[in-house]
Amino acid sequence: MKIEGNKVLVTGGAGFIGSHLVDRLLKAGNQVLIVDDFSFGKEENIAHLRNDQRVQIETADICDGGRMMACAKGMDYVFHLAVFCLRNSLQNPTRSHEVNTTGTLIMLEAALKNQVKKFIYTSSAEVYGTGLYFPLDENHPFLPTNVYGAAKAAGELYARTYMKTYGLPIVITRLFNTYGPREQCEGCRAEVIPKFVLRTLAGQASVIFGTGEQTRDFTFVDDIVTGIMLAAESNQAVGEAFNLAHGEDVSIARILELVLEKLGRQDLSPVYLEEGRPADIDKIVADVSKAKRILGYSADIGIEEGLDRYIDWVQQQEIDLDCWLAQEKVKNW
Repeated sequence: MKIEGNKVLVTGGAGFIGSHLVDRLLKAGNQVLIVDDFSFGKEENIAHLRNDQRVQIETADICDGGRMMACAKGMDYVFHLAVFCLRNSLQNPTRSHEVNTTGTLIMLEAALKNQVKKFIYTSSAEVYGTGLYFPLDENHPFLPTNVYGAAKAAGELYARTYMKTYGLPIVITRLFNTYGPREQCEGCRAEVIPKFVLRTLAGQASVIFGTGEQTRDFTFVDDIVTGIMLAAESNQAVGEAFNLAHGEDVSIARILELVLEKLGRQDLSPVYLEEGRPADIDKIVADVSKAKRILGYSADIGIEEGLDRYIDWVQQQEIDLDCWLAQEKVKNW
C-alpha cells in the first residue's frame, strides 16, 4: 500500500537521512510531523520546509514519554530514525542507551497506544559487528563491537516484541554506510566521505586510520530512502528485517583515490595513521537479496556517480573552507 495522503511522524526528521525521507514523504502527498531535538539534526536540513503547511516541527527529546505520546496522536505511520550517533556513543555510552534503546521503547509505546498502522524502525549494520561470513545477510547473528550497535540491536528486539506481544505492525530496516547531501561534516560527527571531499577542496591532505583497506558498503542516500519507503509500503515486510545497501564494498583508500581524481588533486597524498577507531570493523558488505526479492529494492547509484552527485552538491553550498578547517577534528571519536 502506497504511503500517500497520510499523517506521518518522523523522529530525527531534521537529520541527514531523516530530512531526505521527509522530502520523499511530502512528495507522495503526506502530512509530516518532524520530531527532533536538534542535537544532531540541523535547521538547514529542513529550512526549505519551514513555510510548507503540510509540515509541523516539534523540538523535543524522544525520551520524553508524555510528549511522544502526544506527538503520535492521530498518526498513521511512525518512522523512527532519531539516534545518538556511533562516534558520540564511544564517549557517552549511557546517553547512547537512553536515546537508542529507551527512546525506541518510548516510541513503540506511543505508537501502540495511538494505534498507528505501522512502525518503521531504522537499525544499522553495526548490529552485525565483525562478520562471520560475507556478504552479511539478515540471519547473521548480532555481534556488535560497540555500544551503539548493541543499543540498535536492543531496539530491534523491542520492536519485535511489541509486534509479538501487542500486535503492533513493525518493519526493521538495517542501513549500511549512507552518504550524500546533508551528511554530517563537522567535528566529532563528521563522516569519512565529507571529510575527504572538504579537506581536498581546502588543499589539505586527508588522513586514513589503519591501512585504508577496511571496506564499507557505501550507499547513496536516495537509494536508502527508496528502501525505507518500500519496506514501509509492503504488507509482506511486516515483522521482517531488511538490509538496505548497494551490495558492494569499497575500501577507504579507494574512496579517497576517487575523490582526489574527481577533484584533480592527486598531488595530495594521504597521511596514514596506525591508530584506528575503537572496535572498528575491517569489512562490511550486505546481502540485499531479501530486500530485492520481497520489496523489489535495488540501489542503482554506484559509488562513482554518488561521489559526483555529492561533490556537485558540496560545491554549490559555498562552504567557508577556512572556517571548516578551523573546527575539523582529525581524530573524531
